[in-house]
Amino acid sequence: MTKLGIIIASTRPGRIGLPISQWMAEEARSHGGFDEVELIDLAEINLPFFDEPHHPRLRTYIHDHTVKWSELVDGVDAFIMVTPEYNYGISAVLKNAIDYLNAEWAYKAVGFVSYGGVSAGTRAVQMTKQVVSTLRMMPVLDAVSLPFAMNNVDEDGYHPNEIATGAAKAMLDELVKVDEQLRGLRNSAS
Repeated sequence: MTKLGIIIASTRPGRIGLPISQWMAEEARSHGGFDEVELIDLAEINLPFFDEPHHPRLRTYIHDHTVKWSELVDGVDAFIMVTPEYNYGISAVLKNAIDYLNAEWAYKAVGFVSYGGVSAGTRAVQMTKQVVSTLRMMPVLDAVSLPFAMNNVDEDGYHPNEIATGAAKAMLDELVKVDEQLRGLRNSAS
């Protein structure tokens, strides 16, 4: 059974990351490449600023919030990070969530849905790829970049155009392929 986790990387009130993530979850479910799709809302997870006394590679967590986060991430096979771009970079809440763990991320495929103004959040994705690669995650090349995404969000959710829908399918296809190849590495590492 394969599980896809879609991480909502913004906690800002009024964020458009939530409806974009909900749209992406619908696309992933209809795609059929994963048995289960779960939205992982960092606003609900509500991790404090990194507060574990030991290095994450040791997995000797003392706080319940870290143990729960570890179990959640450990139980997911591949990820999509839905991320804004803040000041040309990664959101602090996403960086913090990533930094809490180490081995739990290893040998998992990750795709990106980014949004923002003219750059569509692509600079944040480039920074995040450097971080997740260090944790042995495998970023897929195909991505969904949504310039001026706020113009396609209303009270009914996010309304993608054909380009966004096509990009989502290509990214999901690639995530499935890469996940299949990484499965053996994950099994041998545990």
